[in-house]
Amino acid sequence: MGTIRTYIIMTIIMLFFGFNVPINKILVENLPPLTITSLRVFTAGIIVFAMLGFMKKLRKPGIKEWAYIIFGGLLYIVGHHFYLSTGLRETTATNAGLILGMGPLLTAILSTMLLGKIPTFIKGLGFLLGSVGVLFIVFSGDRGLSGFSIGDIYIFLSILSQALSFIVISKAAKTLDPRLLTGYMLVFGSIILFFISLWREPGGLEGIFHAPLYVWVAFFTSAVFSTAIGQMVYNSVIKKIGPAEASVFLNLSTFFSLVGSVMLLGETIQMYHLVGLLFIVAGVLCGSGTIEELMQRPFQRMNMSEQQEVRDE
Repeated sequence: MGTIRTYIIMTIIMLFFGFNVPINKILVENLPPLTITSLRVFTAGIIVFAMLGFMKKLRKPGIKEWAYIIFGGLLYIVGHHFYLSTGLRETTATNAGLILGMGPLLTAILSTMLLGKIPTFIKGLGFLLGSVGVLFIVFSGDRGLSGFSIGDIYIFLSILSQALSFIVISKAAKTLDPRLLTGYMLVFGSIILFFISLWREPGGLEGIFHAPLYVWVAFFTSAVFSTAIGQMVYNSVIKKIGPAEASVFLNLSTFFSLVGSVMLLGETIQMYHLVGLLFIVAGVLCGSGTIEELMQRPFQRMNMSEQQEVRDE
């Protein structure tokens, strides 16, 4: 069970994640997607190692920990980003948004299957409410589903890779500092992704350094706040409250991406966005365990009072 402070921090991280969507749109519209993604993730990994070096938290992983780093890097960095960038080229934004919105539910299901963690009724309700909010936004914001395509399969593989990586991270974090795990995964995954970009985007590096200044501002903003700091904190929270509970907050990033699109890309927020937000916030409050914690506090106070009375007697 996390604390209220943890939930506030996670909301701020979701702000970083949400704004990262329009920021990345700026990047991929001006530069080769896989090439710039690999460079952005690698930069974030170097920043993580620099921060941990300053904190004197660096160490060599053990053999079993290397297995988690490689597996997690292949899932979270290589698989997620590769399938996401590929799928977005061959499917609609509505389909992609709907499938990506399945992340918390998919993580909860995988946690139940692989970790044996069965969510309570209120947490299950939270997963449902959050998903309804995401569904409401993506269905109202476009013309609805137009049938599945190969792009939809890629998007599903993307969110499946991410959900599976959360399980790996929760296991690895038992012995390896989640922040250090993040750094290793970012660097390892970005190197693999870079070699893939050389194959998929020949000549992707040509002219990349002639991009406008605002593109590089977007690049470093994404690398530092969303990818480096954001992933470090998020992976640390996974250790504290579990992968399923942490993934519920990903619903909030959907709304923050809309806010970021208004501020950075000039798009507008409609009434259905606000309705979707209500469902999302309700889902976060229920799924994160906040409601259960608030409900249990009166009983905890009563038990403490009863224990005090017994001690007084």
